[in-house]
Amino acid sequence: VQLQASGGGLVQAGGSLRLSCAASGTTLANSPMGWFRQAPGKEREFVAAMRSNGRTPYYASSVKGRFTISRDNAKNMVYLQMNSLKPEDTAVYYCAAGPYISYDPTRYDVWGQGTLVTVSS
Repeated sequence: VQLQASGGGLVQAGGSLRLSCAASGTTLANSPMGWFRQAPGKEREFVAAMRSNGRTPYYASSVKGRFTISRDNAKNMVYLQMNSLKPEDTAVYYCAAGPYISYDPTRYDVWGQGTLVTVSS
């Protein structure tokens, strides 16, 4: 299975971006999915995750109320809608698939290549 993240770019503070994660090689319908991010010089951190049924989202406290994770299992896609972006949201964003929901990135075994989000002040 391969994951391909896209949708990153440069945006001003307060703006919005929508990240997409496309899967190929297998169906995502049975996989919990997560979004993580890694800023320069920092460890990869949890952003959001969603169970395979698409009904239970989990968010990091730093993004709750601003970011929304969603999925379309029929299209094999996962999304991250990011609103009210802040400069501290600047990072490379990764989508990941794993056997169960976790805030720990080491629990996910399939990763996309990452997409860069830059938020200017």
